[in-house]
Amino acid sequence: MDRTFGVLHKILQATNMRQKVLASNVANAETPGYKARDIKFESFLKNEMKLKSTDPKHVSNSKSAKISGSIVHESNLSWGDRNNVELNSEVAKMTENSLKHDAAIKILNSKIKMFRNAIRGR
Repeated sequence: MDRTFGVLHKILQATNMRQKVLASNVANAETPGYKARDIKFESFLKNEMKLKSTDPKHVSNSKSAKISGSIVHESNLSWGDRNNVELNSEVAKMTENSLKHDAAIKILNSKIKMFRNAIRGR
């Protein structure tokens, strides 16, 4: 079938994971000593967007396409209580993440609609 479904599924998983981490940052905005965290998925997306080989003589990508985001501590300056959560920044990241999630859902819905129309013969 179409490889796009697998990629979209992994993007949705990745955005869900990131949303949980960002929500944890917001929940701990008043916790002394808490360091804001984030998940970086750039390497995952680069691996997913590589071309697929169609001939055994082509160079292949043998890496499995797992969600491999790494949780990193943000290096923002800390407040007086050694907490570095900036609420405005976290809300902006959550909004950006939500937009990526919504875009993936829309693409997924379009693909499903295309397959449904193909099955019906439209």
